[in-house]
Amino acid sequence: MRRVLVLHPGAGETTGSLSFLNHEVELHTLGVEDDPERAAAAIREADGVFDAIGLEGLPAVLELGTSRRTHRDGARLRSLARRTPVVDGSGVRAGLERWAVILASRQQPGIFSRKRVLMVPGLNHTGIADGLARQGATLRFADPLLFFSLPDLPGVGQGWTLDQVAEPTLKRLEGAPFGALSLNGAAPRESVSAGPFRWADVVAGDVGAIRRYAPSDLRRKTIVVERAGPEDIEDLAARGAAILVTLMPGVEDPDEASSAALIEALLAAVRPDPESPLDEDTYLNLLAELDWQPSVRYLQPEEAGIHRFAFVIHPLNLGFIHRHPPFWWTRFLPDGLVEAVAAHVPPMYVGKIRGGESPQTGQRIEGHLISLGATPRQMLRHDEHFTYARLNQAARLAERLGARILGLGAFTSVVGDAGVTVAHEAGIAVTSGNSLTVAATLEAAKQAVRLMGHDDLSRGRAMVVGATGSIGSVCARLLAQAVRDVVLVSIEPEKLIDLKRRIEEETPGARVAIGTRANDLVGDCDLVVTATSAFGQRVLNLGACKPGAVICDVARPTDVGEREAALRPDVLVIESGEVLIPGNLEVGYDIGLPKGTVYACLAETALLAMEGRFESYTLGRELSPAKVKEIYQLFLKHGFRIAGLRSFDRYVDEEEIRRKRETAQRYRDDPEAFARHRRETIAAIESMPPVAKGIPARSGPSLKTLAWAGGALATGAWLAKRLSGR
Repeated sequence: MRRVLVLHPGAGETTGSLSFLNHEVELHTLGVEDDPERAAAAIREADGVFDAIGLEGLPAVLELGTSRRTHRDGARLRSLARRTPVVDGSGVRAGLERWAVILASRQQPGIFSRKRVLMVPGLNHTGIADGLARQGATLRFADPLLFFSLPDLPGVGQGWTLDQVAEPTLKRLEGAPFGALSLNGAAPRESVSAGPFRWADVVAGDVGAIRRYAPSDLRRKTIVVERAGPEDIEDLAARGAAILVTLMPGVEDPDEASSAALIEALLAAVRPDPESPLDEDTYLNLLAELDWQPSVRYLQPEEAGIHRFAFVIHPLNLGFIHRHPPFWWTRFLPDGLVEAVAAHVPPMYVGKIRGGESPQTGQRIEGHLISLGATPRQMLRHDEHFTYARLNQAARLAERLGARILGLGAFTSVVGDAGVTVAHEAGIAVTSGNSLTVAATLEAAKQAVRLMGHDDLSRGRAMVVGATGSIGSVCARLLAQAVRDVVLVSIEPEKLIDLKRRIEEETPGARVAIGTRANDLVGDCDLVVTATSAFGQRVLNLGACKPGAVICDVARPTDVGEREAALRPDVLVIESGEVLIPGNLEVGYDIGLPKGTVYACLAETALLAMEGRFESYTLGRELSPAKVKEIYQLFLKHGFRIAGLRSFDRYVDEEEIRRKRETAQRYRDDPEAFARHRRETIAAIESMPPVAKGIPARSGPSLKTLAWAGGALATGAWLAKRLSGR
């Protein structure tokens, strides 16, 4: 039987026993009531009687970052025993803390990634600070507020950096009484600046200090401490804290963490060779035998088990900027000016997606919407690295919000290498969403073609405009398997040849025609899928289409304009398939779709989160038909559905379909009337000025005006972040 004594600054005395690393241990604890002389007497009396003595809350050395100072009373106590080792937890605390942070992040990936961390305090918690810093966290320290009783300073918005606090803090504390170091949570609560706590995502340190100094509102915060008792847990839950992580192993009770001083004393007591030095190697070999996991508790039941994702959006046109509340005033500025300056605004958190739940597995999901400021035209005017830099910022923000996968919306999924570079540099999974975009597009197209009276498209003909792009090429390959007669159009003729050969090899018997101009080949196509990133040019003249044709416009912004479509009342123009996510979905930002409806690229990100597939699923310009089919099976498994067919931001109803079918039939019955209508429509559309994805080209603003507007937009962005609490 090994014997261990633990001294602490409080009051009371206990005796018990426990099993530790296959040894039975008799454990005594004694409170010395913050009296160094009483502690000294207890050590002298226990010397040679116990196998180890632990000083809990009675440190011999004070550490803050790389700075160290000897605590006068603590160092004296460590030196009093002649036969029994006296330890204070400093031999194992930092290592256990770093190890525990790694283990907790394995249990809950992303729990600490890119977070804002406030150390309360950082004193003697270098392991927590180092471990969280390795997770990409930004650290601030509240030590001056806690130890020096500073008043509530309005200017202390984020706490202090380590360089600012380490030396002055340790210098002031080297002679402080032990009670001043413990920051006991049982003491009356004290008011300090709430600013650093509001800034933080994670509050780490001592549970007593956090309870004593933190504000009453800790909603959405993660608390990381060495250990916590039932009263601590109840108090933190009442303040709204979301997650509590206790780092130390539980040696008396597996469900309740122990102090580092007790653990080190136990290790010293049971080491195989009582004469071996109490150094890092000795402890390391003993700790390797310890089987434990830090405790990760969800204090709010509604937070438990949610899979989180993030999705990047950006304004498709200036209307999105004008409608965003913090930027309402931009409607009074020149459009070209606003568009040019908005592209430089850093990524902003704009809203949350709640309520998604799988009817099959019950898995709940939550999403965060992050917006860039650039329109598609601005992304094309800058080089790809301009957008990469902002997407990397968005990925870091997504990690901080707890997302484990990031989806790229609209033009962010086609810039450069279609997500490959972003995924390589991001700390979380990235997907372009293009696999489900293709699946939803083809499903919506199939429904539309049937509604327009083409019951057997396998006897018809389909065209893909933009066929050599990432979405267009896989659409073409899959359509060839179903329709077998396809027309591929692209401005890249050499890639068209490769795609034609590939389809003919994959699908024997498929008939593949290729060309660089859609208007020359569209006249006998029943279905046309447009998936280009073309700007400032018309990719298709609807006047050339056959009666009753279906145009499925995948591009965002759209390839086909509403004015052009209005000239062909017999042709159905639909958007690519939008998706309904199962559950009571709430989208906390206007993405331009009806309630509960999202774009397919966003739905892919949500679907992967619901399935727990936190992987970079769809990247690059070479999409896999196998992945399109796989994501569609997951789509069906979790109860996702294609939303109703939409055309230019409105649903297409049965009456509109009926009118189009009747008009198409009249034109089929009267070829001469259709020929006249076709000539007139082609001419009318050709007379319309080209637009850039629905946005007329504009001249750029002056540098002076850009500088003025840049300052105004930066101020607006700052206000938006303050108002959103992010």
